[in-house]
Amino acid sequence: MATAEDTAFAQPKPVLPSLFGIPQTPGLRTLILSVGAAITLAIMVGVWMWSQQPDYKVLFSNFNDRDGGAIVASLQQMNVPYKYSEGGNAILVPANQVHDARLKLASQGLPKGGNVGFELMENQKLGISQFLEQVNFQRALEGELARSIQAVSAVQTARVHLAIPKSSVFIRDQQKPTASVLLNLYPSRVLDTQQVSAILHLVASSVPELSAKNVTIVDQNGNLLSDPTKQIGANNLDPSQLKYIQEYQQNIVKRIESIITPIVGANNVRAEATADIDFSRSEQAAESYRPNSPPEASTIRSQQSSETYNKTAGASGIPGALSNQPPVPATAPIVASGAAATQATAASNTGLTQKDATVNYEVDKTIRFTQQPMGGIKRLSVAVVINYKSETDKSGKVTTRPLTDVEKTQITDLVREAMGYNKERGDTLNVVNSPFASPEKETIVELPIWKQPDNIQTLKEIGKYLIAAGILAYLFFGYLKPLLYKIMGKDKAAEEEAAAKAAEELKASEQEAEEGAIVKLSHEAEHPASRQASSYEANLELTKELARQDPKIVANVIKTWINNE
Repeated sequence: MATAEDTAFAQPKPVLPSLFGIPQTPGLRTLILSVGAAITLAIMVGVWMWSQQPDYKVLFSNFNDRDGGAIVASLQQMNVPYKYSEGGNAILVPANQVHDARLKLASQGLPKGGNVGFELMENQKLGISQFLEQVNFQRALEGELARSIQAVSAVQTARVHLAIPKSSVFIRDQQKPTASVLLNLYPSRVLDTQQVSAILHLVASSVPELSAKNVTIVDQNGNLLSDPTKQIGANNLDPSQLKYIQEYQQNIVKRIESIITPIVGANNVRAEATADIDFSRSEQAAESYRPNSPPEASTIRSQQSSETYNKTAGASGIPGALSNQPPVPATAPIVASGAAATQATAASNTGLTQKDATVNYEVDKTIRFTQQPMGGIKRLSVAVVINYKSETDKSGKVTTRPLTDVEKTQITDLVREAMGYNKERGDTLNVVNSPFASPEKETIVELPIWKQPDNIQTLKEIGKYLIAAGILAYLFFGYLKPLLYKIMGKDKAAEEEAAAKAAEELKASEQEAEEGAIVKLSHEAEHPASRQASSYEANLELTKELARQDPKIVANVIKTWINNE
């Protein structure tokens, strides 16, 4: 006779549905469920990693290809994650590693900016020729100059070309070196004349025998910045002179406001000054002569006198041989007395007499050399506006009134002293007392909470985590958990079938218990003597049956008895 178990085993096994025309076996079904669970788990892991992805910020931008490759290689060695911007002109790294990565790359000399400096001389090969040494030295010098020029705030990149001729022993064949500089400026940035001159002299001072006039500076637009024809003429002012004028005017305004503010109060005085400064340099040399002084008061520089006597002797004696003979020695005294002697002397000294005298006197002469320094003030104009004076009465009400004539005169005198007023050179001063227009109160529109940048960023972070949590919860409870249950053989249909079967068994046991109770009651009614014994045996049998069917309940009851002693 076949039992219930043999009948159950004899029933045909259910055929699983096919997938894409391929019949499913239990192993294939388990494999498909496992693959689905793995895919779901991978999606959950990807969502989690997306929610934990850090913000990236710019590490370096506007670099050349060589520096970019070196930076990427160093980041890979340091295990620092990186990515490129949309245009590919910037390298991005996590925000919390930007400064650390920059310092580490700076210790390696990155980025180099595309210029090779004197480090090129460190890798000299053995047996290199003198020509290559000279070329490497020139390249290194050009790179160092380009790096120095790039230190200027307005310069983004720079290239320097040096033309250094070979030295010659012949003076007539010697040539001077020249230099060319190409500047790439930042957007909306320009170089003034003083900065161009500084770069020009920097290059000229770095190369031997290179003069500033042989240096050419060009910007990225092809504009010649170092144009020698644009020299500062007599009618133009250089930046230093303009700066001097501005500083002088501001100094006058500051002195006026500082001396008037304690009288009229803060923000109640405004002053402006205009200075006409002469930057021309003048030199004057003068030589003047005064009229001659009287002879008695003059000074003799030199004096010369001369006297000439012309003596002619008369004819004496008889012409002939006797008169041509030397005279006979005198026999009488030479000195004669009286009129005879005078007559004899006059007769013997007949002739011409000439006298000359030259006297040179000092002449008055004055030589004056005058040099006027540049920067003198030719004319100064100052305008001052003073607000009405505010007064507070006993009730606390604030009223304004114009300045009196005495107060205005005092302020005008103070301003003249502070500015250094000079009427002779044509200085002007104008002091006006007028009420100031009250400034309009600027209404700052407060942005709503949802439009504030900080709150927007916070909401983005919170929204990212909420979206990630929602996706993870949906994948887990909607796909992963049911797949795991199906893989473990605890699908929903099996659970429902088991629950239905348990309900039927419970209902059948309740019916049997009711029928047994009815039979028992009828038996006890017919045999009252055996009522007590049968009840004990029935309870024992029921307890044994309960222990066999559901041992957990019995264990819980015994545990409760032990805990309650």
